[in-house]
Amino acid sequence: MHTYIRLMDGLARVLGVLAAWALVLACAISAGNATLRYAFSIGSNAWLEAQWYLFGLSVFAGAPMLLKLNEHVRVDVLYGGRSPRTKAWIDTFGLVLVLLPVCAVTAWLAWPFVVESHVQGEHSPSAGGLLRWPVKAAIPAGFVLLGLQGVAELFKRVAYLRGDADAVRVDYERPLQ
Repeated sequence: MHTYIRLMDGLARVLGVLAAWALVLACAISAGNATLRYAFSIGSNAWLEAQWYLFGLSVFAGAPMLLKLNEHVRVDVLYGGRSPRTKAWIDTFGLVLVLLPVCAVTAWLAWPFVVESHVQGEHSPSAGGLLRWPVKAAIPAGFVLLGLQGVAELFKRVAYLRGDADAVRVDYERPLQ
């Protein structure tokens, strides 16, 4: 269990760095596109699509890291002001009853769209547009990765509830308003 947690936390860190660089690259491409379009009347649909492909990559690659850091969206009405043990129980139920089933179902249902897109060689309808299956593949891949990190978080909560107080960070600070 501890080996799996370390492996997934390490993978989440790598994916978080990938997500950050994908955002930087998307911003650079966006700035380059705008500069070329307004200064030289040059445009490219492929570069425009690359921006949203990179943004999609950053969302799906960054989600496991956000879960690992305990920075994901939660319902503060249920969570705020509770003891660390109660928070661990709420997290456990949320992971088992919501996150893991949603990840599994979404990945399962999205996969046929990726396969169909790949088999058809689907391209963007825009002139010079990119292949569509790689960005579609980010959906099931992202949910699988999020689910795998969810299992690691579940293991942490179980370890905490069994008495390993260092297994999980259950504190949560309300974001600055």
